[in-house]
Amino acid sequence: MIVAGLTVGLLEENCYVMACEETMRGVIIDPGDSARALLKEIAEMGITIEKVINTHAHFDHVMAVNEVRASTGATFHLHREDLPILRAAPERVLEWLGARIEPIVEPDHFLEEGQKIEFGTEALEVLFTPGHSPGHVVFVDHANAQVFAGDTLFRGSIGRFDLPLADGPTLVNSIQQQLLTLPDSYAVYPGHGEATTIGAERESNPFVGRVAAFPII
Repeated sequence: MIVAGLTVGLLEENCYVMACEETMRGVIIDPGDSARALLKEIAEMGITIEKVINTHAHFDHVMAVNEVRASTGATFHLHREDLPILRAAPERVLEWLGARIEPIVEPDHFLEEGQKIEFGTEALEVLFTPGHSPGHVVFVDHANAQVFAGDTLFRGSIGRFDLPLADGPTLVNSIQQQLLTLPDSYAVYPGHGEATTIGAERESNPFVGRVAAFPII
């Protein structure tokens, strides 16, 4: 597996590009901004992006979707429950950044719990993890023991749940049932900030760890 992480945009969102070493075919997770830089990285890696796959549709994770999709010919994949958030992206960008963007294209396909995203000989499992947004998912690479967690679980924290359509107890339940049931050794690559591991967060995360200091009820 080839993996490259790029931090893009004013909100410093982590976008991930990955590909099968044998076929050089791959996917891009959460192209949130800086489409030109992302496309340059893809070209330098010498890979063919087949799918744009999003953990969720908050504007800082989707602003480069249109250009990446158009330039690569990739299909766009998102969970159906995040369509209202996707469609509200121009309004949110104007509100947060004072900028105007075109509407983000509608997904070509909808992601489902348990689905396998295949590219070459590699595959990611889709796990449904609502809470930060109603249609949030994470992508698990079991072969290489890594999770691309979007805005669910962070190093020492969890995703925001004070945003429209978010819900704290639902988010905590998603993390406990879908992420903390994975082996301790799995690396967690979040949508913002530094990587961590399942084991580290199970032990010491103040919101969902073994002895949570700030339980969300």
